Amino acid sequence: MVWTSLTAVVSGGETSKHGNGAKMSANRRIVLSSDHAAIELRQAIAKHVETLGWEAVDIGPTTSESTHYPKHGEAAARHVASGDCVLGIIVCGTGQGIMMAANKVKGIRCGVCSDTFSAKMIRAHNDANMLSLGGRVVGEGLALEIVEAFLTTDFEGGRHGTRVDMIKEIEG
Repeated sequence: MVWTSLTAVVSGGETSKHGNGAKMSANRRIVLSSDHAAIELRQAIAKHVETLGWEAVDIGPTTSESTHYPKHGEAAARHVASGDCVLGIIVCGTGQGIMMAANKVKGIRCGVCSDTFSAKMIRAHNDANMLSLGGRVVGEGLALEIVEAFLTTDFEGGRHGTRVDMIKEIEG
């Protein structure tokens, strides 16, 4: 597991020349972050994604000291937007706040999921590059199933590609 300083990411100290849109097969790095409310779940997810052949880049806090989820959502999103990591998984109490912060970063399409069907659909139809989970909403077992559904589903393209392009146009 790779640990990266949140400060370096937020300040722009860690960037990549890859650009956004890396193919899942070309880049097996996945960034994980959370606030203080979801450290244990995030760490369980990091271990799980590594068993699935991914390199976990865990940039989240390691102590239960209160921390602000927007900083963690943004930091993880910047890893994905830069191309350093092809996908991201973020966790806070409900998954909502950290997801909202991540989605403010250009190039990020992040959805909150509390079931496997939604996790598959945000990949297949929306080409989501980040998944958000609520640590107070789903238990560890279900969270790992959701993560696996997200990671093993490919974007379908076609009419969905047109719609994703429309979302990208909104970003400017």
